Amino acid sequence: MYTLLPLKVWRALGLKPTHSITCHLDDGTGVERKVSECQIALAQGKWHTPVMLGEQGDEAFLDSLTLAEFGLLLNPFTRRLQRARLRL
Repeated sequence: MYTLLPLKVWRALGLKPTHSITCHLDDGTGVERKVSECQIALAQGKWHTPVMLGEQGDEAFLDSLTLAEFGLLLNPFTRRLQRARLRL
């Protein structure tokens, strides 16, 4: 999965698609979304990451790939982001 930016957000940022991918919904339906690259800034710094360019009705989604790039993970028990224990 990639982070998904809503239509209004990626258009306001001026992002341009570089390619498309097919994603599958929970019911198995395949949908195509365009992909771009975006620099995301969090308290931990800035990082370039691939993002899906959402269409009308798509919700924002921050995925595990983007979190891992920042050395973060989502604790499912507390529902909070925390520093990941990085392994070599």
